[in-house]
Order: sequence, then structure tokens, then C-alpha cells
Amino acid sequence: MRERENIEALEGLKPDYMGFIFWAPSSRYVSKETPPLPAHIKKVGVFVDASLDYIQSIVTSHHLQAVQLHGIETTEYCELIQNLGVEVIKAFSIKDDFDFSVLEEYENNCNYFLFDTKGALPGGNGVGFDWNILNHYPSEKPFFLSGGIGLEHISKLKAILNTSLPLYAIDVNSKFESVPGIKKIGVLKQFKKKLYEL
Repeated sequence: MRERENIEALEGLKPDYMGFIFWAPSSRYVSKETPPLPAHIKKVGVFVDASLDYIQSIVTSHHLQAVQLHGIETTEYCELIQNLGVEVIKAFSIKDDFDFSVLEEYENNCNYFLFDTKGALPGGNGVGFDWNILNHYPSEKPFFLSGGIGLEHISKLKAILNTSLPLYAIDVNSKFESVPGIKKIGVLKQFKKKLYEL
């Protein structure tokens, strides 16, 4: 998210989280002030291998409640971010396969994992991965699912939600944009409605 009017329109859909990208190479990069959000929406800053000082300054100036890390951040680094008093969402990229053993060392240093599709960019590539890989997920830690999710994935998402997998949040982005950083509110509303239908 980036533009105030679009942000305020999305607030009406009552998402649990709203993301703001603080990685300069991104076409969605936020370079200005962000508005306060209602108490029921957590403001998330998205970073890629940023310095601790930079994240700390953004957490303070933008009043973030969560930080999403899309680089090769270490467990020690994740712990330092947690010490800033925010939730830590550590992203891992998946293509054709994934070695879930790499998650073990992060278990105690982040609040959630996020699984996205490996692509040219650290995130926001607009393509998905084979969700069957998640059947081998060995942890009880709740995770976010990301990667090119759109209306066409509703039935598959419902199927995952009906398993024992601890899918905590569905991270949607590029399939719901008119241009980078601007969301199509009507389509998101349709997505949410369909997802909650029995």
C-alpha cells in the first residue's frame, strides 16, 4: 500500500495486516509518510537485508507493529528485530522443492514464517509455487502463504484451511493491483467474500 485514499478504502475490508514496502528497488517502495491505521489492522513494514538502524527508524517513524523480512536475515538478526517490540514474519522462497530443516533455527526468533515463490525479486513476483510442498511442513508455527494468489485460488485455499496445516494468513498483492501499490478494492472484497463462503 502507498496512497492514502487507497489505504482508507482498503481499511473498510478490515484486513488483519496491511503491508508497506521499505525496499528501495521495489516498484511499491514507500518514500513518504504513511497514515495511521485503525487499531484492528497491524501495520507491516517489508524489508530486504536492511540494516538494524534503518528498520528501527522505520518502525518508530511509521509506527509499525510487524516486520516482514525477505532477505537472508540470520536468526540473531531476527531476534534483534523482535527486541524492537514488533512481530517478525520471516519469508522463505520456494520453487520446485524446499528443505524445511532450514526453518529449525528460526523457530524461536520469529513469530511467523511466510512462504513465497522464488523469482527474480525477493517478493511480489506475481507467480505461485506448488502448494503440495506444504504437506511436508514439519512445524506447528503459524505461517503466511504468498505468491501470486488470486480469485482463481479460492478453492485450493479453502482446501488448505480444512487441513491441519497452521495457515495463519493469506498474503495477497500483485493479482489485486491496477498498478504497483494501488489495490483494486472491489476485487479484494469479492475475494474475501468468496473465501469466507462455506
